[in-house]
Amino acid sequence: MLNSPLVSQDLGEWAFDVGQRKSSLVIYRMVRRSVRVGLFPYLRTVSSGTDSLNLPGPLILAPAHRSHLDSIVVASLSDRRIRALAKESLFTTPGLGWACAAMGAIPVRRGQADLAAMKSAKRLLDQGEAMIVFPEGSRQSGRQIGELFDGVAWLAARTGAKVIPIGVTGTDGAMGEGAKMIRRSNVGIVVGEPLAAPVGSGGRRANREQMGQFTRELGLVLQQAQDDAIALARTS
Repeated sequence: MLNSPLVSQDLGEWAFDVGQRKSSLVIYRMVRRSVRVGLFPYLRTVSSGTDSLNLPGPLILAPAHRSHLDSIVVASLSDRRIRALAKESLFTTPGLGWACAAMGAIPVRRGQADLAAMKSAKRLLDQGEAMIVFPEGSRQSGRQIGELFDGVAWLAARTGAKVIPIGVTGTDGAMGEGAKMIRRSNVGIVVGEPLAAPVGSGGRRANREQMGQFTRELGLVLQQAQDDAIALARTS
């Protein structure tokens, strides 16, 4: 039995196994409650459209990415357990790696097409779960949404999962690059309308061109959600 990511021959399988345990769900719910009770008020968090985060069936949450806090604040707005793709380096530190896996995260290698991570994500979505996939990939800065990768479109096309664009602002001020502590900030989160998964003509699987079109449409609605989140945080 593997008990550490450092001795695992397959980080993805190890994390998947840890995340499936009942004890991990208990830990997840405890952390979510702590975020709602403690972190949300501290960050003066305001949000809108969050009912979409509780829709049944497979969901891909597609937030803007500005801080390490993004996953935890977005996930804690939902009553469902939310899984996530997280950078592989987080899983190679004893303790931290286990905590990430227990929270339901799956490691992904940044800067390259990680087919193993995509397959793990597909397994979870095929089981009807909800998960966060950052369409920008790595963290960005500023109000403009960066170039999007096709990973969200690929997963949605192969699982039929709805995609939910989410604007997130203020988390970079709360915990920016290199920060060790969380500072007070005005955090705004706007959940946009769900997008149906891309499909090809005649009900066939979406091809590369159709997934590219979906990604471009996602970029537009994600930018709108981001603009709305900034406006919401400023008026709170």
